[in-house]
Amino acid sequence: MKTGVKTATLLLLVMLSVSDGVRFGQLCSGNPSNQRRTADRWGQGHYGASRQGRTHKGLDITCADGATVYAPLDVTLHGKLTVYTDPRKAAINQGINLRSGDLCFKLFYVRPVQTSGSLLKGAELGTMLPMQSVYLGITSHVHVQMCNKSDPTPYF
Repeated sequence: MKTGVKTATLLLLVMLSVSDGVRFGQLCSGNPSNQRRTADRWGQGHYGASRQGRTHKGLDITCADGATVYAPLDVTLHGKLTVYTDPRKAAINQGINLRSGDLCFKLFYVRPVQTSGSLLKGAELGTMLPMQSVYLGITSHVHVQMCNKSDPTPYF
């Protein structure tokens, strides 16, 4: 299959998923419109942003340290995740694996209230961890990453 055909097929699949009406609800208290992280001294939060020789494979949604994080959809919790191997980042080294229908995604920098079971859209999922203690001056945020590392932007 030629690259152009593969790209067109992938775009069609993404459009079909989004046209099914799948939209993330409010992710973080204090950010009802799911405002995205823009440029700060640590970089940018959009999918595909350049990050010190690598590509950012998620979307950063602003969230104040200590804020409540909500389930953005009706979700099934599939265990906690470890974000970093660096012990200097232990303060923000938590997250959660989630599924909603056919969607599989992860939220980084969140201390979940539970790691298994189900939650309804809008239910408390956890607490935003203290990003400022590790990355002084960053716009604190929840990192949303699809399990297949595709762009989560269409769901917002």
